[in-house]
Amino acid sequence: MDIQLKRGMLDACVLAAIQDGESYGYQMLKDMKPYVELSESTLYPILRRLEAARCLTVRTAEHNGRLRKYYAITPLGLARLEDFKREWKELLSIYRFVTKEGHE
Repeated sequence: MDIQLKRGMLDACVLAAIQDGESYGYQMLKDMKPYVELSESTLYPILRRLEAARCLTVRTAEHNGRLRKYYAITPLGLARLEDFKREWKELLSIYRFVTKEGHE
């Protein structure tokens, strides 16, 4: 799979994981697990990249004596997620054409 396409898909997965409310890394991994297998070493660079792009915000809070980072989606992140959904519909249409699914 094209690395840029995969990167965009993983970014969308992370944004979707927090679209209904803030979350932290381990919880996001658990939430995504039924759909996509993602490791911590893959997740955290994505989170940093999305934070740098102002698609999410980060706050730190203590939990059980340890600091935990909580991530929340921004309006820019929501817009990026909506863009992905629109683009995905086009990709699905192209896929159906290439595979001839639904054209019989």
